[in-house]
Amino acid sequence: MSNSAVIHKIDIKEKVVAFTFDDGPNPVYTPQILEIFRQASPTAKATFYMIGNQIEQHPELAQTVYNEGHEIGNHTYTHPFLSKLTKQECADEVIRTEKLIQETIGMKPLTFRPPYFDINEQVEGVVASRGYTLIGAMNGAAMDWEQPGVRHIVEKTKETLSPGSVLLFHDGFGDRSQTVEAVQILVRELIAEGYSLVTVSELIKLSARNKA
Repeated sequence: MSNSAVIHKIDIKEKVVAFTFDDGPNPVYTPQILEIFRQASPTAKATFYMIGNQIEQHPELAQTVYNEGHEIGNHTYTHPFLSKLTKQECADEVIRTEKLIQETIGMKPLTFRPPYFDINEQVEGVVASRGYTLIGAMNGAAMDWEQPGVRHIVEKTKETLSPGSVLLFHDGFGDRSQTVEAVQILVRELIAEGYSLVTVSELIKLSARNKA
């Protein structure tokens, strides 16, 4: 995904990164991710790109994520290939989940990640009309969704990591035990290296402050 409208990282010298988790909330793996961040540092936060139909099944878990200081982003209602939908169908996917998130945590999500990183001009237009920033990731080669092994996820993530990076992982659908183990290693190592773990919106704010 190389579209210029999508943010994969921000240009910043401070040692900050944004961990992101797609496809939850999941009653098995989301709590494990929350516990990793809880134990890591009181200030360590992440962004969870949630699917609407999963929020409907686990609204209390979405609320817990938000209550613990993490960000919730919009990841559509059913996780479709958005470029294959009509404009109205695409808008429905975005707006339905937006409303669910608002009803659950009391605020509109600020950022959006397209499923499969699948976008075209129509999708961009729909997302922009709702006021979202499109979010990508630097570590796509880690491919944690394929369960390629803990060491692979860790090494491929670290190969592309630099200050300002957005990092992609998954806490929903299928067995995410490799992801949980890899994230535990990465969180520990990055904090030891002096990195702060922030939400995507915090990363964007830091970028704006640096340019001011």
